[in-house]
Amino acid sequence: MKRIRINAGKIGLVFKNDDYKRVITEGNYWLYPFETVVQYDMSRPFYPAIELNLLLRDEALAKHLQIVEVKDNEIALQYEDMNFKGVLTPGKYAFWKGVVAYSFVKADLSKIEITEAIDLLAIKRKELVPFVRVCKVESFENAVLFVDNKAEKILGPGEYYFWKNAKEVAVSRVDLRQSQLEVSGQEILTKDKAALRVNFYAQYKVTDVTKAVVDNKDFQKQLYVFMQFALREFIGTLTLDELLESKETISQYVMNSLKAKAEDLGVEIKGCGVRDIILPGDMKEIMNQVLIAQKKAQANVITRREETASTRSLLNTAKLMEENEMLFKLKEMEYVEKIAEKIGEITVSGNGQVLDQLRGIFAPGAK
Repeated sequence: MKRIRINAGKIGLVFKNDDYKRVITEGNYWLYPFETVVQYDMSRPFYPAIELNLLLRDEALAKHLQIVEVKDNEIALQYEDMNFKGVLTPGKYAFWKGVVAYSFVKADLSKIEITEAIDLLAIKRKELVPFVRVCKVESFENAVLFVDNKAEKILGPGEYYFWKNAKEVAVSRVDLRQSQLEVSGQEILTKDKAALRVNFYAQYKVTDVTKAVVDNKDFQKQLYVFMQFALREFIGTLTLDELLESKETISQYVMNSLKAKAEDLGVEIKGCGVRDIILPGDMKEIMNQVLIAQKKAQANVITRREETASTRSLLNTAKLMEENEMLFKLKEMEYVEKIAEKIGEITVSGNGQVLDQLRGIFAPGAK
């Protein structure tokens, strides 16, 4: 016979000719001939040398073990003394009781939602990465969750985790911020067949995510086409001159035209307007010539008006001077004064008649 000792924290399984016989715990024991002992550390999981189900027939051994069965489409999160340690995949596991406090959280992978009591830090551990889908929705977004191509629900801003399985899961995000859509360089014919290009913009905001994503495909492209149609419909009923005179009304017409259609797309139009109306080169030259002619005509009218006013003023002055000899002399002296301002020096030659003439000009009535 052979004597062995099982220390604290250890446990032994006795085998005879490779057949399991009994379990022995802490203490001293005698072994019969041909018996051997396999010792196990009770602080570690139990990995048996033979089939576990055979060992569990021994009730004495079964009392020392905590058995965890993980079915297909399941995983189990293993905790030791409340600390996450790992993930158990489908199978049957045994853990020794008494030294380490084991706990387990089973998760059903056949469903999408993570409804088990699993803390976020554990979900983000690398051991769980192969089993979890992650979806992040920004603060300015909403998203539609599709499961097997069927819309399930609307997701608000946040970070979402789903079990990874055979089901197809997709998330379609929608930006809820006010956005701008532009129709650039749109070629349109006016009522009088004038070809022009229009740059138009509209500001919009998604208000119904289900309509925008589920009920409609590419709602932005549809909104763009509706804007094109509205522009063509309005501009095609006006001549070029009428359009240029009332271009402020284009935005109001387009906005009214888009309102109901945008609601069907889950969108609200916040505002719109014309950025540019671009004429072709030959049309622009003609318009410039017309503008120049108009300005010249306006200038001629102003010139004629000023000439008429000046002539009328001269006529009134002449009538006054005709009626008043003193006023005529004052006017005459005014002109002489203006002439004298331009003369730096006067040289007088001749007889006394010149002096008499000057005296007569500057001092009328003097002898």
